[in-house]
Amino acid sequence: MRKSIVAIVGRPNVGKSTIFNRLVGERISIVEDVPGVTRDRIYAQAEWLTTEFNLIDTGGIELGDEPLLVQMREQADVAIREADVIIFIVNGREGITAADEEVAKILYKSNKPVVLAVNKTDNPEMRSEIYEFYSLGFGEPYPISGTHGLGLGDMLDKVVSYFPTLETESKDQDTIYFSLIGRPNVGKSSLVNAILQQERVIVSEIAGTTRDAIDTPFTKEEQDFVIIDTAGMRKRGKIYESTERYSILRALKAIERSDVVLTLIDADEGIIEQDKKIAGYAHQAGKAIVIVVNKWDTIESDEKAMKDFEAKVRVHFPFLDYAPIVFLSALTKKRLHTLIPKVLVASENHARRVETNVLNDVVMDAVAMNPTPTSHGRRLKILYTTQVAVKPPAFVVFVNDPELMHFSYERFLENRIRDAFGFEGTPIKIFARRRS
Repeated sequence: MRKSIVAIVGRPNVGKSTIFNRLVGERISIVEDVPGVTRDRIYAQAEWLTTEFNLIDTGGIELGDEPLLVQMREQADVAIREADVIIFIVNGREGITAADEEVAKILYKSNKPVVLAVNKTDNPEMRSEIYEFYSLGFGEPYPISGTHGLGLGDMLDKVVSYFPTLETESKDQDTIYFSLIGRPNVGKSSLVNAILQQERVIVSEIAGTTRDAIDTPFTKEEQDFVIIDTAGMRKRGKIYESTERYSILRALKAIERSDVVLTLIDADEGIIEQDKKIAGYAHQAGKAIVIVVNKWDTIESDEKAMKDFEAKVRVHFPFLDYAPIVFLSALTKKRLHTLIPKVLVASENHARRVETNVLNDVVMDAVAMNPTPTSHGRRLKILYTTQVAVKPPAFVVFVNDPELMHFSYERFLENRIRDAFGFEGTPIKIFARRRS
């Protein structure tokens, strides 16, 4: 089931970014007491009572002819269309304003569930004066304080209550879903066409031609696939066309639906910081990953050049040391035949289970090779290990005290498990738990 999407909307300066930061648990949005300071939507994952969802912080909606306000409204309009549930924030200290009523009119047209939150109600007296907000027509208003975290639980209970009504996507378990991600003009659409051997996707030299995720099923060597092409993800500071502002959210949704993610790098331009950020989305989502170096026809593609470029990739992407690297040219189809086999291996390893007794033999051998660490005179004892999940593979190591499991030793165990079982192309997760 895909994660639900929640958009926080409202006119400027009602505290949306403060609430966003509070819900995701860190300062992601810039918070400043100046209307309109949040100019771009910002995305993050949030969680309430074990339910995860994607949260969008928007610039305030305000009607007017100023270019900034027009852009902010466009952003919020799209956030509303993309969202499953909307949190409508108003300012309890100022009461209902004409701008609030205009925002309400926009939300009426969305036909989406709307949870009305009255922010900046920091004391009981203010909470008793929120009843005027019933007139906005969204049912019970929830008094909250983003600054102090008051009332957010009740608000989130209401938000989450709408999630079970969302449609779930049914996927054929025998079909491999994979998406292509990367910055604009890296060659994603050309690679889709090369794989499908047809002009399924418009290819253009203009960055950002592909606006939406496009699903295309195909079969190769008796294996069914669905390939998801996404709009290029471009750094927020470099986004000029309003339609491109929305590509990151759609790409994140495509990643969630994928079993394998192809992270494309432009061999001609080399590796830039944005490539790392884009790859990080897929890694954090726990997806199988294949790194694809495209436009390899523009490079002196001898064995040494390939090894040198691979070394650069490993330096820049240390968190993707498990991901295979494929060098190809979507334009000339050079080395294209090496791609699908790596997708198959990554998908197989992403869903792989290992036998418990064999797993424990590997872990015990690892402990014999490198004894567990001590802290303050106490030694970590590993009692038992079991695999608890796939996609990605996850392992629970039962120990005498999880606090004694240092990150470096956890990494050592991961490497030993990889040495024994492979797991090329997929992240694996290890959790230390106290044996009850």
